[in-house]
Amino acid sequence: MTSFTFRRPFIVPWGDCDPAGIVFNPKFFTYFDTNTWLMFEAATGVKVHDINTRFGIIGIALVDAGANFMKPVKYGDEIEIVSRVAEFRRSSFVVEHKILLDGDLRNEGTETRVWAVKHPDDPEKIKTATIPEEVIKAFG
Repeated sequence: MTSFTFRRPFIVPWGDCDPAGIVFNPKFFTYFDTNTWLMFEAATGVKVHDINTRFGIIGIALVDAGANFMKPVKYGDEIEIVSRVAEFRRSSFVVEHKILLDGDLRNEGTETRVWAVKHPDDPEKIKTATIPEEVIKAFG
């Protein structure tokens, strides 16, 4: 478990909502994805667009995702998206996300991602690699 927690305020735009003004559930996965990348930038000090080059990867590929939609979030709500790495493994990690409205937990989600590099035998394929200790240490 890591100690670094990334918090981002966010005002829900109309384009993320259904005609009733409630956030369309798949949009939460976009919120989670964005927060994961911004969390890596905040923890490591490496800009999102430089992460792949800096660490020699092709990405932090999403291999599993889940969410629990407990209470609605609506157009104009000023929410907070809170994310942290719950667990680092050899080549994968689990990210936990919470969506808060005035401190009230509305939704939560998880992502499992892998440290992905080009396959040495076939550049059209990817494979996992060991997450550098430097990255793990950046998350406390």
